[in-house]
Amino acid sequence: MQLPIVAIVGRPNVGKSTLLNRLAGGSEAIVYDQPGVTRDRLYREAEWCGRRFQLVDTGGLVFEDSEVFLPLIREQVEIALQEAAAVIFVVDGKQGLTTADEEIAEWLRTRKADPEKGQLPVLVAVNKLEEPSTALSLASEFYAIGLGEPYAVSAIHGSGTGDLLDALIALIPEQPDAEDDRHELRVAIVGRPNVGKSSLLNALVGGQRALVSEIAGTTRDAIDTLVERGDKLYRIIDTAGIRRRSRVDYGPEAFGVTRSLKAMRRADVVVLVLDATQGIADQDGNLATKMIELGRAAVIVVNKWDAIEKDTYTMERYREVIRNDLDFLEWAPLVFTSAVTGQRVDKILQAVDAAYAQHSRRVPTAVINETLQEALQWRSPPASRQGRQGRIYYATQVTTNPPTFIFFVNDTKLFKEGYRRYLEGQFREILGFEGTPLRFVFRGKPEREATRTARKASSRED
Repeated sequence: MQLPIVAIVGRPNVGKSTLLNRLAGGSEAIVYDQPGVTRDRLYREAEWCGRRFQLVDTGGLVFEDSEVFLPLIREQVEIALQEAAAVIFVVDGKQGLTTADEEIAEWLRTRKADPEKGQLPVLVAVNKLEEPSTALSLASEFYAIGLGEPYAVSAIHGSGTGDLLDALIALIPEQPDAEDDRHELRVAIVGRPNVGKSSLLNALVGGQRALVSEIAGTTRDAIDTLVERGDKLYRIIDTAGIRRRSRVDYGPEAFGVTRSLKAMRRADVVVLVLDATQGIADQDGNLATKMIELGRAAVIVVNKWDAIEKDTYTMERYREVIRNDLDFLEWAPLVFTSAVTGQRVDKILQAVDAAYAQHSRRVPTAVINETLQEALQWRSPPASRQGRQGRIYYATQVTTNPPTFIFFVNDTKLFKEGYRRYLEGQFREILGFEGTPLRFVFRGKPEREATRTARKASSRED
């Protein structure tokens, strides 16, 4: 069920993102004392007095084209207004009324009178008024812009935001109580700067959801977008491009990278986007390693495939390069796409579905041990220098997301990395598990005895 959308607009650096974080009860939007930090539309769900709605943070409005991003930001704000049921117009109470505020107010009045949309309610939030004794007098200056009563607020301290929210929920439509019980599959799109992540998001959504330009670092926040395909629901998270840590300066880019890593942690499936025109870089390997450490299902998307001169064997050669350079991610499916032309973009979510199905798959213990016995017939466990033979008694799956198996053995020291990789290869060959990492845990006899002793002690205490 679509919640009412409330757009937060204003000129740069008036505290729109801080207000979003305050009203939504979190710190997802990047807040930094520098104009232009927010560029895309950033959505967050909020609730007040039992009424749920979506807040959308927008880039700072400037009615000039001195920078390449300014027209693109205005386009994103315009889209937000087309979706919105109401607007919160944020101004800076400390700085007072400015010409830029008056220009935005006039622009909003034209939106308010749109005959197709009808009346679009606007609330004026006069921010940065932390001192109660002067808040009302400073806010009263903004009666002059002609958009009704100005609300004195402090996004940092929270003062005045209750009155603002009371006024807001009186303006937005009530929604039925029906809940959407579909599983929401969380998909994070990650990669180096300028590989086409936002373009892929727009292609998946079928609209200009994220701001796109040829300048690396255009996306700064992690942007959530809900996408429906039939009866399936996806939360797709577009993230900032992640460069090597040594190249990232403190400031908005560093915060964006942190948000990207957090997006990977909350995702079910991570889509690693590669640029077909640039090949594999060290940072791609670093991102792949991070995905495995987090235990996330993965899909590799090779974007900009339309820009490659091809013959019959081009895709196979490129596939071989990726498998060689990212050999530890050989289990991840590959999708060759072009966000510009839409080529095979529909295959991405199909691969995501398949990867998640394997990520959450559970195999019966009997099948696991049949697979284990076949692996042992082909290659016995290693022995120590003293001739002690490694033994695996049995194995079982203990959890999913990612699939995790425990092997009960006589001595964990005998099972080095090489044999563990062999077992993983056999499990993948026989059982599948394409698209998900596997975790193998080896438990030796002393550990089993210690576990039994602890259980007996616990039962005696009970």
